Amino acid sequence: MGNAQPRDYNDRSDIEKILSQWKKLDGLLSRRDWSAAVVRAATATELTLNYAIRHEFRTRSQLDAAFVDSLLKWANGLAGKLDKLLLPLLMGLPRQPAVAALSGLAREINDRRNSIVHRGEFTDEAPAHQIIQSCRQFVEGVVNQYDPAFSLPALGGGARTRPPVIQP
Repeated sequence: MGNAQPRDYNDRSDIEKILSQWKKLDGLLSRRDWSAAVVRAATATELTLNYAIRHEFRTRSQLDAAFVDSLLKWANGLAGKLDKLLLPLLMGLPRQPAVAALSGLAREINDRRNSIVHRGEFTDEAPAHQIIQSCRQFVEGVVNQYDPAFSLPALGGGARTRPPVIQP
């Protein structure tokens, strides 16, 4: 009856987590919080790698889910998950070239995220929109290898909304 509580974040699928991050980032854009929006978009990008890695292990091995989760922690971050897990898992498979072609975006996203999170830098509007577009391209490009119908929701007016000008 509309009173359903959302599932706990930890109980959501990787795709549900990606979509949650994307929704949150739209709200951050509406508040003009460019740096936080970039971090959310980068988080959605890393969750995309979790999704692809889990899919590969689930369909090609009988490894325990807890072991796969430990590998994801070991790989630690966007670059580690891409270079240490996903690209080696895809070696020789038809989806490898498409994912490898997106690796430059992943490195750009990772560098920008790290400059915000680890060095305390801020991001202005134009660079934020550019990196968020790179995140969209990466997320959709990877997830579409497994689910061709997947697409991220369009960002609402938040991406273009300016606060009202208050006249004295």
